[in-house]
Amino acid sequence: MSFSFEEADEYAAAHSTPATDVLRRLGEETEAETDAPQMSVGALEGAFLRFLVALKRPQLVLELGVFTGWSSIEMAKALPPGGKIVACDVNPDTTAIARRYAEEEGVADRIDYRVGNAFETLETLDGPFDLVFIDAWKPDYVDYYEAVLPKLADDGVILADNTLSALAGNEGIATFNEHVMADERVECVLVPIRDGVTLIRRRP
Repeated sequence: MSFSFEEADEYAAAHSTPATDVLRRLGEETEAETDAPQMSVGALEGAFLRFLVALKRPQLVLELGVFTGWSSIEMAKALPPGGKIVACDVNPDTTAIARRYAEEEGVADRIDYRVGNAFETLETLDGPFDLVFIDAWKPDYVDYYEAVLPKLADDGVILADNTLSALAGNEGIATFNEHVMADERVECVLVPIRDGVTLIRRRP
């Protein structure tokens, strides 16, 4: 018996806790108003991120690549008391959408939106970050990874999105995947959810 990735994703989404009405409307606006709506994590991966944050209970989360905000909203909903997300993106228009829906969902006070060059923003942040979600410009993934790893908490986790897109010829992601696999400082697992999410932590 065999099935496609698309069928697996549809089945997984149908058997996962559904998105809220606010997030469904965010998805509709993203589809209607942006040129690349597929950049949004969507309901299935959003639920996955929320679940991971609920398990990890991070106090400080770093997000590189916000787009219209689905991922940061879902993660913010699961933060423990006092938890905060620093959410970095270069696009003020999509960040404005993210901020508006975060306010409507009641989590805007947990998200510190930073608009501008993420590397410049990172220079102003000390960490340590308990959780890092990388979902930005794919050719820069290795540089993002090397910039955040020194600021990762000892038991912190890096999540890198879209890591299965190497199979579709994404050279930046392919380079990143090989870079992480060769890094003896860390261990990783690539989870085949949507376009793939790689979980990375320092070796015990």
